Amino acid sequence: MATSSVTKDISYEDLKALLGKSQNLLVVDVRTKEEVDKGQIKGSVHIPVDTVEAAFAMAPEEFKAKFGVTKPPQDAPELVFHCQLGMRGLNATNKAHQLGYVNARNYAGGYKEWSEKEGK
Repeated sequence: MATSSVTKDISYEDLKALLGKSQNLLVVDVRTKEEVDKGQIKGSVHIPVDTVEAAFAMAPEEFKAKFGVTKPPQDAPELVFHCQLGMRGLNATNKAHQLGYVNARNYAGGYKEWSEKEGK
């Protein structure tokens, strides 16, 4: 029985490294549209936290049509959720785990840390 304690966090450094080299990385921004409009991690996909469960339960064609990216397989090694400060990202990561995305991770620093480190 999986528990929420298996949720893995990913650090700024690790995420930055993945963004530089991975073709398969999917970064999901679960913040509100208003927050996303102020800035986002380049290449991230906006799926608000309250729609994550429905989004990741969609058929692959539907997911691609709605979000413009290929729906990751359940064993996708590089699926990262983030919000502004970490909590909504954690909730989204837990939802993804429940749906079978065993390697989903939360960028706990969130966009706040990202924008500070990136100097934006």
